[in-house]
Amino acid sequence: MKLPISARRWLALVPLLVPAAAVPSAGKSLSPPPALPGAVPVAAGAGDQGRPGQGDGDLAGLLAQTAPAASPQVLQLAARAMSCALRHPEFGVDPQRLGVIDYSRPSTEPRLWVFDLARHKLLFEEWVAHGRNSGENLTTRFSNRDGSYMTSLGGFTAQETYMGGNGYSLRLRGLEPGFNDHARDRAIVIHGAPYVNPSAAKLQGRLGRSLGCPAVRPVVARQLIDSIRGGTFVFAYYPDRDWLQRSQLLSGECAGAGAAAPVIAANRTAATARLR
Repeated sequence: MKLPISARRWLALVPLLVPAAAVPSAGKSLSPPPALPGAVPVAAGAGDQGRPGQGDGDLAGLLAQTAPAASPQVLQLAARAMSCALRHPEFGVDPQRLGVIDYSRPSTEPRLWVFDLARHKLLFEEWVAHGRNSGENLTTRFSNRDGSYMTSLGGFTAQETYMGGNGYSLRLRGLEPGFNDHARDRAIVIHGAPYVNPSAAKLQGRLGRSLGCPAVRPVVARQLIDSIRGGTFVFAYYPDRDWLQRSQLLSGECAGAGAAAPVIAANRTAATARLR
């Protein structure tokens, strides 16, 4: 039977999706995560008979331990969406890293997290701008349309870097038709911008805004971009009813959602055999 994802990629995810095989991060041992109160349940058929706390839920629990300031519910959705994206090799997603943006938070607060999944580490917890037509301090509107100057929601693949008008920048490929699949045509990229200034935001009540790009502080831009370029899955969240209902990455029928558990189990057995 042909597996939907290469064995190498699933093996990279085994320590995250199977708690018993987890490798402790430096100086800190990660125990299996507790149940997340109020968490969005994993769709029936995914993981172990659709029970939260297995598969995507285990990854979400580890993320929540690593980034306690982030919303556990948002992290669980990010884990589910990434699990779906990894079932599509054509998306080019690298399982080693994950970026999460929570646009339900005000721009005056850190709302971007970058995780090193292989080492169970939080690399960045940062401020990020939204599009000028998406709202003031809080985002209220989103668009996939060129010229809208609005932020887009959903899952992206971080691709190649380039030097542009905003300096060192990172192109994003939108993976969700109707919500962000025009990202490259719109030049929605991650870049540094001087208007992403938390001190100034305290005075004016919000960060400066972009033309739709998730801009970050110039002082961290290059390091952050280099940490996620080349395939990192970036998940941009807002509790938008239409997107949550129609997102193909959050669907319980994502390319046969029940495929994850047996593939992980098979590769865990193979990995154990190699160690003997």
